Amino acid sequence: MHLFAPLLLATSASAHTIFVSVNNGAVGDGVRVPSYDGPINDVTTNDIVCNGGPNPTQKSNTVITLQAGSSATLTWRHTLTSGPGDVIDASHKGPVMAYLKKVADAKTDSGVGGGWFKIQQDAFDGTKWGVDRLIANKGIQTVTIPKCIAPGQYLLRAELIALHGASSSKGAQFYMECAQINIVGGSADKSPPTVSLPGAYKQNDPGVIYNLYAGSKTYTAPGPAVFTC
Repeated sequence: MHLFAPLLLATSASAHTIFVSVNNGAVGDGVRVPSYDGPINDVTTNDIVCNGGPNPTQKSNTVITLQAGSSATLTWRHTLTSGPGDVIDASHKGPVMAYLKKVADAKTDSGVGGGWFKIQQDAFDGTKWGVDRLIANKGIQTVTIPKCIAPGQYLLRAELIALHGASSSKGAQFYMECAQINIVGGSADKSPPTVSLPGAYKQNDPGVIYNLYAGSKTYTAPGPAVFTC
């Protein structure tokens, strides 16, 4: 029994991941990163918004400018010092998503509450998962900033859900961090329907309770539909 303990510990640790930067910026520059790369398991807590609680995040005075309609690259790494070959353990399959929330001050807003809308989702195509594609892409998640939304400051929340333990309650592992951004050039033609975090996910949602090993070829990610212009 004791012979396997180090292996289990190493496997568990290698599963963790952090959203660390936007458009190849420095780690933590404009992204509220924690020093510890562990997950959140309770979708009802404020920690599900921008991380925190057991994984305290560091403040950043940077607000990243992004052009509406442009593509932004979000970088995920196992730890704050990992390279592109170390993103997350390949066994920890699940969806990769991104949300926006318009705020008055991206440096100080906690993100808790309403105003969130989903702008990207890479879940399951029946064969491969968003996490599979993220690893193959060396930790790079590409999102398009909607052209039709209002300009101004936003929180950009990148999220990954690992489903290897999700067949039981609070078994799904949620990884998320928030970037502080300023969107310029938006036309403000549309106001996206929004949801609250916490609130958009329920602990018994089919995308939160899920048996990864049952052979299902379908998966319904939690949260709202992806907003498009």
